[in-house]
Amino acid sequence: MAASPIVIAHRGASGERPEHTLLAYQRAIDQGADFIEPDLVPTKDGVLVARHENEISGTTDVADHPEFAGRKTSKQIDGAPVRGWFTEDFTLAELKTLRAKERLPQFRPGNTRYDGQAEIPTLDEIIALAKRASRDTGRTIGIYPETKHPGYFASIGLPLEERLVAKLREAGWDRADAPVFIQSFEVANLKQLKAMTQVPLIQLMSASGGPADGAEPSYKAMATPAGLARIAEYATGIGPERAMLLPPATLVADAHAAGLKVHPWTFRAENFFLLPAYRIAGGPAEHGRLAEEIAYFIGLGVDGLFSDYPYIAVSARASASASPAHRR
Repeated sequence: MAASPIVIAHRGASGERPEHTLLAYQRAIDQGADFIEPDLVPTKDGVLVARHENEISGTTDVADHPEFAGRKTSKQIDGAPVRGWFTEDFTLAELKTLRAKERLPQFRPGNTRYDGQAEIPTLDEIIALAKRASRDTGRTIGIYPETKHPGYFASIGLPLEERLVAKLREAGWDRADAPVFIQSFEVANLKQLKAMTQVPLIQLMSASGGPADGAEPSYKAMATPAGLARIAEYATGIGPERAMLLPPATLVADAHAAGLKVHPWTFRAENFFLLPAYRIAGGPAEHGRLAEEIAYFIGLGVDGLFSDYPYIAVSARASASASPAHRR
């Protein structure tokens, strides 16, 4: 029987709590997730914290703090203009005065009831939560950090890699069998990490575009057998956008042939995010047939998956494991 795919809580149980908060991570652990995912960005004083982006106006109440009005600015991040407030312009102490809020209220209005309840967590706090939960539950709860915009942060003197590896080393997790995967959409920093740690590395890929560091011409080129062979020289697996796996594509088989694991992203319950075949009648926020969509991808042979709704992913995995087809 094939090993059951791991369930990675995408930014925590972000379908039910504001993303990248200890509330969301704890909810995911309670629902049976194997890994919790923090996207990592640095503060001005070099502390790694969990935010989907370094621009935080959409995920915190920073705009409501008049003392920080003068911090609003415009920057070029990976070649794109971005305006707002950025973690690298705040000390950790300052960021801790902010409170998280729901990023997608139009799809998840129920999550807004938790607005204002959670701080921006540090990597230290997330590691501590995972370790405490592992003791309390008897399950191994891992972390699956993403290095966000690593080239940009290196360019402004706040490189992520050494800080991340140092924290993993402090946790006793700088080893090949540690409950950790490190992921990145860029290539150069994964190659750098390969020389710094034994932790498994995952090359993220999108259905369009290419790495911001220009190390490869496109993600499409990276998804070819030749591209996958190059990835296998420094990474343990790939994290492709799930549409890249749909037939007639052979990415799962090709990646496995290269010795790579496959962890697609992102499985969300709302009609807006579901593949058309799994939507139901109603508006874009209506929850469709996510369990069926996940079951389909499990049938393709994926080794893990990212979901905003870990309990649905865990349930779908259990159903797939119990099916006669899976037992053959």
